[in-house]
Amino acid sequence: MSDFLVAEKPAREATRSADLVVAKRVIRAEIAGLESLAEALDGAFEAAVDTCSAVRGRIVVTGLGKSGHIARKIAATLASTGTPAQFVHPVEASHGDLGMIGSGDSILALSNSGETTEFADIVAYSRRCNIPLIAITAGARSTLAAAADVVLLLPEAAEACPMGLAPTTSTTMMVGLGDALALALLERKGFSSADFRRFHPGGRLGRKLLRVRDIMHREDDVPLVSPGTLMSEAILVMTAKSFGCVGVCAPDGRLVGVITDGDLRRHMGNSLLRHAVGAVMHEHPKTIAATALAADALGTMNRFAITSLFVIDETGRPIGFLHMHDCLRAGIA
Repeated sequence: MSDFLVAEKPAREATRSADLVVAKRVIRAEIAGLESLAEALDGAFEAAVDTCSAVRGRIVVTGLGKSGHIARKIAATLASTGTPAQFVHPVEASHGDLGMIGSGDSILALSNSGETTEFADIVAYSRRCNIPLIAITAGARSTLAAAADVVLLLPEAAEACPMGLAPTTSTTMMVGLGDALALALLERKGFSSADFRRFHPGGRLGRKLLRVRDIMHREDDVPLVSPGTLMSEAILVMTAKSFGCVGVCAPDGRLVGVITDGDLRRHMGNSLLRHAVGAVMHEHPKTIAATALAADALGTMNRFAITSLFVIDETGRPIGFLHMHDCLRAGIA
């Protein structure tokens, strides 16, 4: 091995070690900023939640540069958690996009310095049209803070950038404050997982939040017979429904048993077709509620090595049927 390669390995390791030192320093600096932010929260945050909660229209989030990117993220988080919101670029606002902001809206403006000159028109518009203005800024005496109805003040915290220039700690605090605002509104409104799924139908999270009722078979598709039914007829029902099983209901409608393909094999004989269903079925079939998560239903099937579940109501009566293939088609795995 050449002297060059021998020397190169320690150099690479030293570089990697230095990189880790930088990464840990940055993360710790941003954690310190978030801790300072949490300690600094006061009545202004409650006023901001009150203001946003009272909005009849949308929360219009605006910002420029890195703050603009954070503003887009906050708008998206608000919208996906039950608070209608949109991002409006402050420069585009000066060229016609002020028309996107209505009298029933509120404006959430992000600027670390609070002296972003491009905010002039959108701030003036908010004052002229009596539109509530919430500012997220570190500039307590800034122009933006002076104009705002509510000021969410970022505490003094050093940027993680060694030159103190690149927005790092400040933007992390903005993200944290935006998330806090969105989730405070979520809890105040009683926004549920079902509401969340309605806004996320195409994502993996939306699929995880599917309920059994969303994908189960209903009414005539559910394979059911009574205990006195002959097996010859029950097999015809099993074949017609093509689920490989049939449920057995008592006269009062409660599900009392199930017959599967496996039961047919175990009872195979010359007299099978002449038996009543009640003599062949096994009792206490595995069931699930319509309100249960489809993922939980799939977990039950896997746990008991079965391929289907009857869906019952609170009285024990079957109202649906769920097959493992229904879960897989819905993307639940």
